[in-house]
Amino acid sequence: ALCRAAISSSNPPPPPPTNQTRRTPPPPSVPPPAPSPPPAISEEEELESRSLEDLNRESPLRPVFFDYDRSEVSSQGQVVLQANAEVLRRNPSWVITIEGHCDERGSPEYNLGLGERRALMAQEYLLGLGLASDRINTVSYGKEFPFESGRTAEALSRNRRAHFVITDR
Repeated sequence: ALCRAAISSSNPPPPPPTNQTRRTPPPPSVPPPAPSPPPAISEEEELESRSLEDLNRESPLRPVFFDYDRSEVSSQGQVVLQANAEVLRRNPSWVITIEGHCDERGSPEYNLGLGERRALMAQEYLLGLGLASDRINTVSYGKEFPFESGRTAEALSRNRRAHFVITDR
């Protein structure tokens, strides 16, 4: 064991060749820059990219609610219609249908007439705000498609409405 230690200590490793250029160590790795965020999409561009079904499922147009047996647009309804008009101005290619609805009280004939008056009153208000008549259609469903089932005061009041559906763009 003593001989081996003496041999290994007397034979140092050979020096590196002199005709070879020394390599510089690679630069420290730098992480790649973070990807830039996608360009911001405006609300209008986002709405334009959605299907009509998706638009209507989460509609930017809010319904207008009516008092029992009434078709006049309330002051609260006017605020809603003004907001809806602004959405329609920002989306000038949209065509809508205003659906007139009623609660379950009254005859089918009476409710169809009342639903029609509600849809027409909402349409008239939007026309008064400067929207083109060829962009707004109306239909009455009377009591056929309630928002809520039940006979509670709240359910009945939510069924008395003008509902807005985007039908073309």
